[in-house]
Amino acid sequence: MLAISLMRMGAKGKPFYRLVVKEKRSKRDGKYLENVGTYNPMLDPAEVKLNHERIQHWIGVGAQPTDTVASLIKNNPAAE
Repeated sequence: MLAISLMRMGAKGKPFYRLVVKEKRSKRDGKYLENVGTYNPMLDPAEVKLNHERIQHWIGVGAQPTDTVASLIKNNPAAE
């Protein structure tokens, strides 16, 4: 089963996250299939960059976003 989840990057105390598509059973920072965005909570306001086209593709083939990722997608709709 596929999941769209956060992968932590950055130094201790300075988190930076990638939104990645990965196998649900793999480790948090382990192997992933595709990087579909970034999230930087250290900026004010937090910076979120999403590739909505690829996210919709992966959801279409069965990937389940985690609760946090679903919230990021909902609160940052695609610019039309």
